[in-house]
Amino acid sequence: MKLLLDTCIWGGTVKTLNEYGYDVIWSGDWQVDPGDNEILAYAYQQQRILITLDKDFGELAIVYAKPHYGIVRLVGLTAKQQSTYCLKVLRKYADELESGAIITVTQERVRIRSAK
Repeated sequence: MKLLLDTCIWGGTVKTLNEYGYDVIWSGDWQVDPGDNEILAYAYQQQRILITLDKDFGELAIVYAKPHYGIVRLVGLTAKQQSTYCLKVLRKYADELESGAIITVTQERVRIRSAK
């Protein structure tokens, strides 16, 4: 599975996901932050699921109908929890994500908005 981690995701998550066989790009490695529109477009063009803390990507996808390949938004998790929750969600909801779902993850629950 191919992933694009937003800059706001802890860099250690990249290493963990790579160790578990995921193809990960972290936008924190880029020279310049191109902004949310370009990050979402890049993820879509590369068929990468976007993982972020930022709710703006959901707005771009839902309100402005920007194409995406799937989005995971982590809410209220510490940096070190991000890896664990990403692994759980990516394993359990791979089919939904690859179908373009938007998944919001907190410690208490997972909310899935299926692609239409």
